[in-house]
Amino acid sequence: MTSVDLEPTDAGRHIPAKSPARWVRRNLFRTWYDSSITIGFGVLFAWVLVGIVRFLLTADYTILRRNLALFMLGSFPRDQLHRPAAALLMIALATGLAAGALTAHRREIAAVTGVGYQSSRVIDVVRRFWPVVLLVVVLLALTETITPSLIVVGALGLGLIGVWAGRRIRARFRRLAWAALLVLPFLVYFMLAGFGGVGWRGWGGLHLNLFVTVAGVLLAFPLGLVLALGRKSSLPAVRTLSVAYIEFVRGVPLITLLLMGVFAIGFFLPAGVRPGTVTRVLIAITVFESAYIAEVVRGGLQAVPKGQVEAAQALGMTPWSIMRRIVLPQALRATIPAMVGQFISLFKDTTLVGVVGLPEVLSVAQDVNTQPDFVAQGLERLTLPFAALIFWVGSYTMSREARRLERKLGVGER
Repeated sequence: MTSVDLEPTDAGRHIPAKSPARWVRRNLFRTWYDSSITIGFGVLFAWVLVGIVRFLLTADYTILRRNLALFMLGSFPRDQLHRPAAALLMIALATGLAAGALTAHRREIAAVTGVGYQSSRVIDVVRRFWPVVLLVVVLLALTETITPSLIVVGALGLGLIGVWAGRRIRARFRRLAWAALLVLPFLVYFMLAGFGGVGWRGWGGLHLNLFVTVAGVLLAFPLGLVLALGRKSSLPAVRTLSVAYIEFVRGVPLITLLLMGVFAIGFFLPAGVRPGTVTRVLIAITVFESAYIAEVVRGGLQAVPKGQVEAAQALGMTPWSIMRRIVLPQALRATIPAMVGQFISLFKDTTLVGVVGLPEVLSVAQDVNTQPDFVAQGLERLTLPFAALIFWVGSYTMSREARRLERKLGVGER
């Protein structure tokens, strides 16, 4: 029979040692000073919460409903909206397929090692990604037609079908399912721009922010990795060039590089070669982010014990094999917190592209207030918090998933 530790109270009652009442008394009302602070902040929190609820219930969301497509896709042609819908469905299917294949792989490992593995239920997935679910609910509540709801339901259905199919893929073909995620950005771009579609010059809103973030990560990470290895190189010329690049770029604000990219890149290219504004912005962001990623990776490289490298050399391993099999896996594992922080920073920094005239979501939130039906009504109190909600959901979700990955890999524990 399990016993419960009981502690007598002043009134002679017994409260379990780990009960909520005991926690509240010990942490919030231990002394008169703690009690006064708790009550004061409780009143302040209740006042703020009541004000927020009252504002949400009484606000007129017409400006958001009419401009929801503008927030999401910018000036994307309305007769081409089937392309983003098809891309969303394909993303859901590919993600579900990869998730199902990963679940099957973990089950096989658990069967071999004897360690139990329990796959995630739908409620567990919702609990993990509740900010995303909240944002989707808010967006659907603001829509004026049933089409977005049907697209979301279709994406959920395809995702579940992908999970079901991924769990039944044979082991030798699972890498193809995982590789689908690597080529997914290119497939999405092809669906949006291929066969007479809309190139990225016509993109805007949240669509543009996500595209710049994903493209910036995919382009900057390999370059940053090369720069980090170059800074650790034993060749003086390679090391000097890497250090000069990293230190110079890290000393320049991103907005400066964006302005230089838009207005100065054309002077360094042959006549007749003039990339679009989005291309120039991507070049500037890649140059900027790669320098920071290089420093993050360099910190991870320094965290790998030299004894492991020396042991690998004693075994006759080549320098490339040592770097690929021993050093880099440990270095990248150790840099997960800093790396995700850099990616979150990049996601938020995409708002700076509005300075060079690109209609990202924050620019849209400011511009819709100048429409004739909404001008001079002070509706920034609606549009700007809406944009803030979007960025908070993206940043918080990435942060939570990064912490979850850290716990699984034991970063900082072993």
